[in-house]
Amino acid sequence: MDVTLHLAQDPDADALLGRSALAALTGMLLDQQVPMEWAFKGPRTIADRLGVAATGDLDAHDIAAMAPEAFAALLAEKPAVHRYPGSMAKRIQQLCQYLVEHYDGDAEAVWRGVPSGSELLKRLEGLPGFGKQKAQIFLALLGKQLGVTPTGWREAAGAYGERASFRSVADITGPESLAKVRAHKQEMKAAAKAAKGA
Repeated sequence: MDVTLHLAQDPDADALLGRSALAALTGMLLDQQVPMEWAFKGPRTIADRLGVAATGDLDAHDIAAMAPEAFAALLAEKPAVHRYPGSMAKRIQQLCQYLVEHYDGDAEAVWRGVPSGSELLKRLEGLPGFGKQKAQIFLALLGKQLGVTPTGWREAAGAYGERASFRSVADITGPESLAKVRAHKQEMKAAAKAAKGA
């Protein structure tokens, strides 16, 4: 992987996301209950605290093997990587353990050479912490920005795969598109709240 992403709106954090499959998966995992930029800045913060930012990547084997308390403390250090650093530390380690067990720690192997969008969606849904929606959003990100376009990827990604939409992180290419995605999310929340109250 070597692409330019703008998910964290921070050059160093985005550079790591663009070259590291594990960083991109970790950012996606962190993308809940915090602002998108905060979530996608997380992998760079983790890399800095592990002292590996200079070498350019997170290592699934190393993270999986860390003592859970030590890894949780690393995420909780101020400023915390996430609003819930303890539970997210556990999820990241589970993801890394799964990658070690199923893909020899190679995060990119999750999508490398996958023949179809439906197979890729199945693989992403198999990752710890990835439900259907998160898997579809990440699949759309792979297709729209990372050049991973197996047959039927847009269909497998559902609405997130639509061209010229601003539904998710898959559509963020700079500050303007970030504002459009944020506006879309606020509309969705307001609609859900209104439906609840009806």
